[in-house]
Amino acid sequence: MDTINLFLYLFLSVFTFLLLRATAAAHLRRRKTRLPPGTLGLPFIGETLQLISAYKTENPEPFIDDRVSKYGNIFTTHVFGEPTVFSADPETNRFILQNEGRLFESSYPGSIQNLLGRHSLLLMRGTLHKRMHSLTMSFANSSILKDHLLADIDRLVRLNLDSWTGRVFLMEEAKKITFNLTVKQLMSFDPCEWTENLMKEYMLVIEGFFTIPLPIFSSTYRKAIQARRKVAEALVLVVRERRKEEREGGERKNDMLEALLEGDGVEGGRFSDEEIVDFMLALLVAGYETTSTIMTLAVKFLTETPHALSHLKVPTSSHSFFYFFILLKRFTGVFSIN
Repeated sequence: MDTINLFLYLFLSVFTFLLLRATAAAHLRRRKTRLPPGTLGLPFIGETLQLISAYKTENPEPFIDDRVSKYGNIFTTHVFGEPTVFSADPETNRFILQNEGRLFESSYPGSIQNLLGRHSLLLMRGTLHKRMHSLTMSFANSSILKDHLLADIDRLVRLNLDSWTGRVFLMEEAKKITFNLTVKQLMSFDPCEWTENLMKEYMLVIEGFFTIPLPIFSSTYRKAIQARRKVAEALVLVVRERRKEEREGGERKNDMLEALLEGDGVEGGRFSDEEIVDFMLALLVAGYETTSTIMTLAVKFLTETPHALSHLKVPTSSHSFFYFFILLKRFTGVFSIN
């Protein structure tokens, strides 16, 4: 199994797991309803180690397949410190997705919650969630973003391509582009030593998402907690510096942080530094893996489909972003999809 399919399999499985974890396991337990068949494994650890080790191999399916063959398409296990119901049934998954926010509520393992922060958009509920979500959508649909987004994408793609020497791993390069673009839209930082250091710490945070949420047992999780603290400290300094610039009448920036600061005093009071930092960290997480994976898959499938690729060679825009995958095609002999 190649890395792309491996990631997709992991993503789909974990997405279903996130939706089912709190609602199916905890909710059913509170109602004393019988859970689907399965095993809870070792105390607290459950079957977490088996799940993690499976997804570090080239073929993670046996973790799901073995349990499906033994217990059926919907089974109970215990991972990341909590009872969990896995569903490999398409109809059940469709029902869950269609009823998210009504019968089901998405949630995350304790390891992810601790790393995202209590004010993360992914974990918010109620009025604050509505405020943050509304602010995000307003910024995403604003003329401010539309006026410079394509230009930023064009420049960052060119910058990344110019840095390629010899053999490169496309997935890693796509991640760099995605991270740098997100940082640019959030805080108006171009790639520099500061963003490189931020990305190094951020990668450690990501690695801690799917581990046992006990620093004493997991060095990966311990490093992730430390890295999360460093990322938060770096972002707090940016927020405080921006507030200072605003007080002194500095130049206005066209980014998400500016929108958050301007949102102070609207519909419920000003956002705290902690709220803004957690929110920005969540936005970094939200698009990082998914966007870079889509970019990599697009290159893969365009490379394998010359007819589709030929349609993109018709000039339609002055921005090289529209030719991104064509440019990457030129490098098919020197990169690996990994």
